[in-house]
Amino acid sequence: MANEIKTCAHCKETAEARGIPRLQACARCKTAVYCGRDCQKADYKSHKKVCPRPGEHSNPYSAPRLHDLERQVPDPFTRLDKGTYLHDRPESDTFKLLVDSFRIRQADDFDYEHKTTPPSIYTGAASSTEPFRQYLNKATACKGLLPPWWTPDKIEECVAFGRSGAWSDIRKKVTKHEVIQHYGYEKMPLQLRLLAEAIYGVGTMGHNGSDVRKMMRQMESGGLPNGQTMSMIDVSQKR
Repeated sequence: MANEIKTCAHCKETAEARGIPRLQACARCKTAVYCGRDCQKADYKSHKKVCPRPGEHSNPYSAPRLHDLERQVPDPFTRLDKGTYLHDRPESDTFKLLVDSFRIRQADDFDYEHKTTPPSIYTGAASSTEPFRQYLNKATACKGLLPPWWTPDKIEECVAFGRSGAWSDIRKKVTKHEVIQHYGYEKMPLQLRLLAEAIYGVGTMGHNGSDVRKMMRQMESGGLPNGQTMSMIDVSQKR
């Protein structure tokens, strides 16, 4: 976004707040920005895990910088295929993605199967708190899916986040188009649907996204073989 106010990846301060002309971009990925060398050094351990490989930004299938996430991670569909999509992210980003993957799955189940999990906002309740808590319990039981810092205590923290009034709110319904608009990426609904599928073990209407994950992973690593195109495997266009 042209009017986006950039903040230091480490201290979260703007250039104006630090009294400097501009923030300096990471020389490798050109995405993360810092107010100075000290902050860049302090953030090095975290940033090196997600700093894209040289030239990776030129891949036409690479995900753009997403809105409303603190840290950008490369190759999201590759991570979905490996089961590490939620790794190497700050807590707030992890909570947002869990909430929004749950919300879009609730919407899909209702829209395409007329399926609900009471008590939820789709059955007249003010909040989908209990179904979301069940969702997080399932996620916790999925070996390796959640980041190493996750503990059972985080379940209630994530539930509280989902009721905190942020955009990612388990008291509000969401649509595919709202997700695209909020995150600024047309494939974001597909990422969230595949995450929910990994947690539930199956997609809406019994969908199995393994072929989609693998195809998108191929695209992230350099494109599709045999002239195949993105439109063939973007199931999110159908919903």
